[in-house]
Amino acid sequence: MPVDTDAELVKRVQGGDSHAFDLLFERYKHRIHSLVGRFVDSYEDCEEVVQESFLKAYKALPRFRGESQFYTWLYRIAANTAKNFLAARSRRPTRSDVDVEDDITVNELTSLHETDNPENILESAELEQIIKKAIQELEPELKSAVTLREYAGLSYEQIAEIMDCPVGTVRSRIFRAREAIASQMRSRGDELR
Repeated sequence: MPVDTDAELVKRVQGGDSHAFDLLFERYKHRIHSLVGRFVDSYEDCEEVVQESFLKAYKALPRFRGESQFYTWLYRIAANTAKNFLAARSRRPTRSDVDVEDDITVNELTSLHETDNPENILESAELEQIIKKAIQELEPELKSAVTLREYAGLSYEQIAEIMDCPVGTVRSRIFRAREAIASQMRSRGDELR
């Protein structure tokens, strides 16, 4: 049985078929969750932002003209929703009773090859924490660019479309982000020794 393309599913949703949106949700929920998880620390907050992102996409889908790929458009909505969530959270008083789960995996960024040696596992976990903290400290534009590239695996062109800027700006932001992360890794790595 042939699988409907995103464009076909979008047309079906625009024609009133809500089941078609369920198919789009199933197709992209893990990728969007992974993306939002790079911005938002707690699992509960991540779930909330993912749901809000899909709700916004569903409401905006009648205006989607297909000038970009559906998932690029959806990623843009999710990234903006996550940024808005973080901005709103920074204006709220912090809650001290929240358990923050660290579920970010940085294997794609660090290309680490772990073994079952407990010392290597500990070093890898420490390195993951250093990288996560370095990414969290980046300026929002740098954080978004490197997250979309390294974790979401998007092309420079797709990131440029999502961030609404030229490809050269995306390349520059990713370069600056990688430099900042490497610098943090070097300085924090020295602290661990």
